[in-house]
Amino acid sequence: MRKNLLYLLLLVFAACGQESLEPADLGLDYMPVEASRFWTYSVDETVYFGEGDTESSSFYYRDIIADSYIGKEGELVYQVTREKSFDQIAWQDHSVYTLQIKQQALLKSKNNLLTVPLVFPPKEDKSWDGNVYNTQNEDLYSIISLGAYEIGGNTYQSTVKVLQEMEDDEITVRDHRYEIYAKGVGMVEQYLETLTYCSRNDCLGEQIIENGRLSHLKLINNGQY
Repeated sequence: MRKNLLYLLLLVFAACGQESLEPADLGLDYMPVEASRFWTYSVDETVYFGEGDTESSSFYYRDIIADSYIGKEGELVYQVTREKSFDQIAWQDHSVYTLQIKQQALLKSKNNLLTVPLVFPPKEDKSWDGNVYNTQNEDLYSIISLGAYEIGGNTYQSTVKVLQEMEDDEITVRDHRYEIYAKGVGMVEQYLETLTYCSRNDCLGEQIIENGRLSHLKLINNGQY
């Protein structure tokens, strides 16, 4: 009888221990990764080829979690297919990237570059190296705001804004990048502006764009097939 009682007590203590290890809310649903989820974005893009030579376009991206597999370390990896369209009717394959959750972080692999766009649980002023899993120089990302956010006529009550870079010396370079994630939705906005200014003696400091790219994604639809 005492053995049975002791066994039951051990089970209770073990269960309590397991519950205490379970986080109440890591905030993983700020970027929900599940099979068949999709996100559709409107995209405004400008590419700078040289002084006075630019090309601007507007189109759409649709990102679909099309597949998943077990990675080398036994982790679940989701394969995302990005499609491109100019009318949201005819779609063409554009690129492929992967997403996975590892050690309370969102990992994204695109063009053979593994980065960390978001960490969990998201807290204001939290910072991390977005390049910690690759060989590039440290790139410090920071959560700069939490709360409601409006974009494209939609208001999201719980969002996280991740500032990836905000550099502009007004002489040689401008690098401004951020992403916004909404709870239960995923990424709702992405802004990328990387410019190189003319640095010749005759144009130094005049902010004449020599080359670069500006890309702005805004979520217009999302769901699960």
